[in-house]
Amino acid sequence: MIRVLIADDDALVRAGIRAIVEASEEITVTAEARDGGEAIDEVRRSRPDVVLMDIEMPGCDGLTATRHLLGQPDPPKVLVLTTFGMDENITAALYAGASGFLLKQLSPEQLIHAVCTVAAGGTVLSPTVTQQLLSRGAPLPQRAAEARALVTRLSERERQVFDLLGEGMSNAEIAGQLYMSMSTIKTYVSRTLTKLNVDNRTQAALLAYQLHSGAQPPAV
Repeated sequence: MIRVLIADDDALVRAGIRAIVEASEEITVTAEARDGGEAIDEVRRSRPDVVLMDIEMPGCDGLTATRHLLGQPDPPKVLVLTTFGMDENITAALYAGASGFLLKQLSPEQLIHAVCTVAAGGTVLSPTVTQQLLSRGAPLPQRAAEARALVTRLSERERQVFDLLGEGMSNAEIAGQLYMSMSTIKTYVSRTLTKLNVDNRTQAALLAYQLHSGAQPPAV
């Protein structure tokens, strides 16, 4: 079972998300939190695999909580849920290492798919959020030209890994696609991120979307 924590200051939203994800036989909700501080405490207590994190919450907000959680050893995956198509904090959450960004106006099937994908180590990005991030020059405006040059210096195998990261695939999915061991794929992923000067696979996925004309962001 995938263990999920829901962090949102709206009790009705929490109840709705719980009802949706627990309709799946693969997911169970271990705890709920009304703000970022409670989310941090509940993560310590219940050790979820995925945190569904709202950004705008009173007190300790979702961005502060995300930074704290992902700075800890063996952190959960954080999947950011936002009401707005563009929030300045989404870019900051990206750099903190969040595994995905979704609008709350998504279908139950999309939410369940997103949780399962992130739990497996993949990346999910709302097309609307992704397009608005990039149209406003985020998240890698100062690196775009450099990144184009660096991509050409990737080995053939590293380029394959980069392309699959751009599709939001987890390490296990990439290993299956390329018929390679998990340990080898982890090495290639680490080497590829280093060569591209990005901090995490979510940044790599956005960079792939940015560099591939007409490409689609990892679907939800």
